[in-house]
Amino acid sequence: MPKIGTPETHKLKGNFGYSAVGIKDLGATEYTLVTLVVDRSTSVGGFVKELTEAVKEIVQSCKYSKRADNLLIRIMQFGNDMHEIHGFKLLSQINPADYDNAIQISGSTALYDASTNGIAAAVDYGEKLSAQDFNVNAIVFVLTDGDDNMSVMGPSAVKDAMKQAMVKEKLESMISILIGVNMQDAGTSARLDQFHKDAEFSQFIAIKDASAKSLAKLAQFVSQSISSQSQALGTGGPSQLLTI
Repeated sequence: MPKIGTPETHKLKGNFGYSAVGIKDLGATEYTLVTLVVDRSTSVGGFVKELTEAVKEIVQSCKYSKRADNLLIRIMQFGNDMHEIHGFKLLSQINPADYDNAIQISGSTALYDASTNGIAAAVDYGEKLSAQDFNVNAIVFVLTDGDDNMSVMGPSAVKDAMKQAMVKEKLESMISILIGVNMQDAGTSARLDQFHKDAEFSQFIAIKDASAKSLAKLAQFVSQSISSQSQALGTGGPSQLLTI
């Protein structure tokens, strides 16, 4: 396994940026940037074990992909604020077991702020890679069990961040998927669906419960979506959206 240097830090508008593997450490000529934005608010505490296993399964499944060498994965969590579990990282450098106890339950739900950062970071790093003649696309997943109650920014900031993806061809394509987990309350699901429309996410998925079976099915959907988007790189457009 090649030795990879210390991740580089990058600033974004606002108080929270992102980290990523140095471009000099990349060996392929094209990459799909994968971002998981995971809710860690107190209401997630009842199923954090199942959620952690789902994250581990997503990453483990990606390792079996024919495109494994062309994936860069970033995972962040949010409650009142945001925290990177790790920045954009080569899949070969990730051990899924390192995610044990990584999701630290805390606070409320800064959904809009976290969504904006997840998308803006992919766009910014994608632009940097494109400037060095890499071919790049991206896919972003935002997982939450509730609507926003803490953000400084609103849905329009998420929408604006997404629009930047196609400006000056920073990314060949981007898919953004909002996932509502444990959607027992119809009102919460409806508000998240409205957020998906206002922010112009590519897709909204509502999962009724947070059982191990449901989250395992979610992990399969996410890993298949990642594989599909990565295989679309070079076609000039995004992959076809999948259903769960």
